[in-house]
Amino acid sequence: MRNMMSGNIKKKIEIVKETGVRFKDVAGINEAKTEIMEFIDFLKNQEKYLNIGARIPKGALLSGPPGTGKTLLAKAAAGEASVPFLYMSGSDFIELYAGVGAKRVRDLFAEARKNAPCIVFIDEIDAIGKKRGGGRYSGASDEREQTLNQILVEMDGFKSTDNVVVLASTNRVDILDPALLRAGRFDRHIDVEKPDLQGRRDIAEIYLKRVKLHDDREMLAKQIAELTPGYTGADISNIVNEAALQAVRRGVDEVWLQDIMNGADRVMCGMKKESKTMQQRERQRVAYHEAGHAVIGWLCEHTDPCLKVSIIPRTNGALGFTQSLPKELAMYSEAELKELLVQILGGRAAEKVCMGDVTTGSQDDLRKGTEIAEGMVAKYGFSEKLGPVWYGVEDPEEAGSVSEETAKTIEAEKRRLMVEAYQKAVEMLKENRGYVDQLAKLLLEKETVTSVDLEKIMGKRKGTNPDGFSELVKDLERGL
Repeated sequence: MRNMMSGNIKKKIEIVKETGVRFKDVAGINEAKTEIMEFIDFLKNQEKYLNIGARIPKGALLSGPPGTGKTLLAKAAAGEASVPFLYMSGSDFIELYAGVGAKRVRDLFAEARKNAPCIVFIDEIDAIGKKRGGGRYSGASDEREQTLNQILVEMDGFKSTDNVVVLASTNRVDILDPALLRAGRFDRHIDVEKPDLQGRRDIAEIYLKRVKLHDDREMLAKQIAELTPGYTGADISNIVNEAALQAVRRGVDEVWLQDIMNGADRVMCGMKKESKTMQQRERQRVAYHEAGHAVIGWLCEHTDPCLKVSIIPRTNGALGFTQSLPKELAMYSEAELKELLVQILGGRAAEKVCMGDVTTGSQDDLRKGTEIAEGMVAKYGFSEKLGPVWYGVEDPEEAGSVSEETAKTIEAEKRRLMVEAYQKAVEMLKENRGYVDQLAKLLLEKETVTSVDLEKIMGKRKGTNPDGFSELVKDLERGL
């Protein structure tokens, strides 16, 4: 038993002598790159820091949403420093047997000392680094705490001259044990955020260089960047790869604009479900549902501009979709979120107004709307009854921190916002029933329409469009 367990422990540590990744392969996270460059200098030029009496940081925590490039950045740091890269996932430390996690930690850091200078990377450290105490499952919690304690012991045991840098990644800094973030441990915190417009363009350029293109690379990179607000580097990589696969399926040896558009659709909405056949009344309902979203979005001042509406079923379960172009905003007003709720519930409202009843088709809309409403009342202070107080509990283990009375008020306020938004959507669609009917009819004929069609039906959009929107729509029309 002991030998078998020891073998498993060794297998878990991935040691890469040369990652093959450099900073030129990483884009869209320039601030994070700048911060991590200092760690490379620590490894390459340790003496100049020690001579002046500086304490060299032992580790850094890379935090950010999935797919933003945390692992890629860590590999690039090892590649630039020309040092080995030791990798383990947080979940690799936890096993059925008690004490295995702590043993794996000791083995990992022993390997690090053997391979110094090197970079150790613990991916998703929140799997073992959650705040200690209060867990519902004491056995699992005890094993996790032992593993976490061993990491703290090992990092405290490092000396500046050991020449080992420990990097870790997480999506949830808020649930990490404070002891991990103390000076002498993961005392540097590097945010790896979703890329902005220029960042997405730079990322697209990197991935487009790897495929044969029919159209101009800069133009395609610009298209991808403008289509993908809120998307990550991993998403953009998938779009380019799907575009290349689409080109092969079409029997051509270069990627065209239409392949990029189809690749984006597949990543964002799923693959077209050509074999899915709908009864005529069901198609009509889907057309009205999507028309409801689009019409409300077109007539509201603060909603995102609509690019495309489709009633072609997708493999993600959607029978249709309305694609908008989100604004590059870091914050939203109460009025903007209220209008967004109205648009989200526009599909359900259109079913009621135009078909006489509602179906299960608005399930995902209800989920999204409820999440926004909860944020408005529990996190952003947009409720007069609750006031400017933050009640947002992310960790289920901490759910008891909100009183029963407050929880009831939060639920009541969420329901109020959703009901008011739905009533507003119904009212707007009744007033603009002609637009809804025209758009639904056009969708039944063409299956996919763009904002060009919407403008022909309803005139100029009430809200303002972002820069480059008109050019993007023209290219979208070309790609259909």
